Amino acid sequence: MSKVFKLGITDKNNKKINEVKFIEVLSNKGVVGDRHFNEYNDPYCQLSLIESENIDYYNLKFGLNIPYLDFRRNIVTKGIQLNELVGKILKIGEVKVEGIDLCRPCRHLTEVLDQKNILKEFLRRGGLRCKILSSSKIYIDDQIEIL
Repeated sequence: MSKVFKLGITDKNNKKINEVKFIEVLSNKGVVGDRHFNEYNDPYCQLSLIESENIDYYNLKFGLNIPYLDFRRNIVTKGIQLNELVGKILKIGEVKVEGIDLCRPCRHLTEVLDQKNILKEFLRRGGLRCKILSSSKIYIDDQIEIL
């Protein structure tokens, strides 16, 4: 069963992502209180997801214990393959979103985590960018389904 495993936001770029119990999302705007929230937001900046399994794989492969939220996505998922969801509509709890594009890792992430392997290892494992289609709250353990 696919679900929300962790949630995180930060109000400023380059600041630590704070773990939260829920996030409020507004259609076409983003996550309330997050650094990328904007009144007329680009769909590529509204909501980001990453698979916990990909982070676990990286940590195991390199003998590390990097926390999930340090990968700087809003939602850490469990039990769903995100790469297959570009162009698909999902329901996360009560919120409908559309998979827009794969999240590719950036140099900033390699610097923040002090990991040169991030770009290569997360090129196809960096998560999914989503356009928010409906407004509501998303909670930890909310189910994720493909519509």
